[in-house]
Amino acid sequence: MMRTVRRLLYRDIIGSIVLVALAFLALFFFFDFVDEIDRMSRAGVGAGKAAVLALMDLPGHFYDLFPITVLIGTIFSLARLAQSSEFTILRTGGLGPGRALSLLASLALLFAILTFATGDWVAPWFERQSDVLRAGFVGNKAPARAGAWLKDRQTIDGKERSFSVNVGTASASGQLRDVRIFEFDPHGGLVARIQAKSASVDATGLWRLTDVDRTDWLPGDGANRAPLVREGHEPQAQWQSSLHAGVIAAAVLPATSMSTIELYRYTQHLSAQEQSAQAHNIQFWHKAFYPFACFVMVALALPFAYLHGRAGGISLKVFGGIMLGISFVLLNNVAEHLGLLKDWTPWTVAAAPSLAYLALSLGAFGWLVRYR
Repeated sequence: MMRTVRRLLYRDIIGSIVLVALAFLALFFFFDFVDEIDRMSRAGVGAGKAAVLALMDLPGHFYDLFPITVLIGTIFSLARLAQSSEFTILRTGGLGPGRALSLLASLALLFAILTFATGDWVAPWFERQSDVLRAGFVGNKAPARAGAWLKDRQTIDGKERSFSVNVGTASASGQLRDVRIFEFDPHGGLVARIQAKSASVDATGLWRLTDVDRTDWLPGDGANRAPLVREGHEPQAQWQSSLHAGVIAAAVLPATSMSTIELYRYTQHLSAQEQSAQAHNIQFWHKAFYPFACFVMVALALPFAYLHGRAGGISLKVFGGIMLGISFVLLNNVAEHLGLLKDWTPWTVAAAPSLAYLALSLGAFGWLVRYR
């Protein structure tokens, strides 16, 4: 019996979610296609390649929109079942509130896994491929991302040294350009400067620099002698640091496009270097909790199944679901900015909106089950 009920609910809900997702993705594809045509036409590229680039952006849109899609699709499905009295029949046949909640929670778990996989692996891969394709279409093999400043500390010959590293740009292939490395002594004095036109970094933190100009400031011979300056040029050089490829990638990527593990590694690096990591900590916890928003969305949709069919049409309930989804997104954004301004605990900032809406949904669900 419950297997039949599960099959009925899952088939109907998943079908509605797929329909809503296709509608959203088609809309955003159209917007991206228009933007890409404008960009590509300036480079003399046709509409077909613009369409390919617009398609490559769809996984990212899917990740951003999926929780709201789950909410709207589930509300649409449950409201339709309630209006046709099918859900009432299921309730009289033994589908109690606890059983209904557990069935939808199991489905939400699958949605959460899909959301996590898309955000951490699928969308970033398509974004990188999009950069490479765009570079090939416009004849530029090194599309640049914005650079970044990084810090590192090392002990050299028993003396502590600090380094400030500036990366001008980073290409889609991971090649760094316009690299500058400043070395300081324990008192903050500049000891050396390394400037390279390009560099690559491996997983161990070994930097391979090309076309390198190095300037060293050496102490003078006497107490009143000015430091000596030594300059040199090398076609290639190596520099070992704790700044491995993952940290570099995280630094040059916008925080919203990093994977969960990249955000975690970067926040650990910032904390180790005694740099402010509040923004990235909030983004890490937001990314970690984001898949569980599917549970919140399903819980918000369930009370609509217990509303009487005459308590507003399906369109009104779907509109209410859209408003709930928009308010959830707005509350998340407001909480993120307030957490950054007020220096609140990052995980509470990320979890508070979901917990508030989950409590709201369970409270409404309990009231409807008891009094309606």
